[in-house]
Amino acid sequence: MKLRKENFIIDNKECIGYISENTQYLLIQPVDEHDIEVLDNEVAEIQKNTEKPFSLIAFKIENWNNELSPWEAPPAFGNKSFGSGAKDTLEFIESTLIPMAKERYNFADDVQVILGGYSLAGLFSLLSAYKSNTFSGIAAASPSVWFNGWEEFINNNTPLINNVYLSLGDTEEKTKNKVMSTVGDNIRKQEELLKNDNINTILEWNKGGHFSNSDLRVAKAFTWCIENV
Repeated sequence: MKLRKENFIIDNKECIGYISENTQYLLIQPVDEHDIEVLDNEVAEIQKNTEKPFSLIAFKIENWNNELSPWEAPPAFGNKSFGSGAKDTLEFIESTLIPMAKERYNFADDVQVILGGYSLAGLFSLLSAYKSNTFSGIAAASPSVWFNGWEEFINNNTPLINNVYLSLGDTEEKTKNKVMSTVGDNIRKQEELLKNDNINTILEWNKGGHFSNSDLRVAKAFTWCIENV
């Protein structure tokens, strides 16, 4: 399957598209500078592992701690606190990015849309599962489920979509940072609650810490969603 790579701007957001003919699955990913550097590799890895026609559109996040955060929270490391911009980012995806992509690339109205990302973008994707029924699948690779208030949120809310992929590095919870060391327990709890809600879900453990092979981990996440939606 051939993919055409394009750079474009929507609503002042820098976007990178990998576009195929006859797209059945539209993958959407919020990215930072590092993600952009390894995006070619991520997409090649997805291509290696599925024969189903997909397109991927990534869009650059300028303020990671604000645009992807579900609500305001104190810093977990360093001195950067978290904002509450996730609502606006989800609105951009639903009201601007998806309609534009369908029009620009002539995607079918019933194209399966999968939202995914890494770290805080993974948490944002999970949050979107509870806030929207737009997506066919959620690809949450090493999501920041240590986030302040997240456990309480998932205890009191039910997802609106049926397919959720979770992963974590097997040493991510082994940290001296008290906030981040909860990530292992919280992802296990996340999996348990999703299964209790009869959501089709999987939790995969990858070798290494949080900063290992993010491109390969996201590729695995998107591939699982493509094959399971």
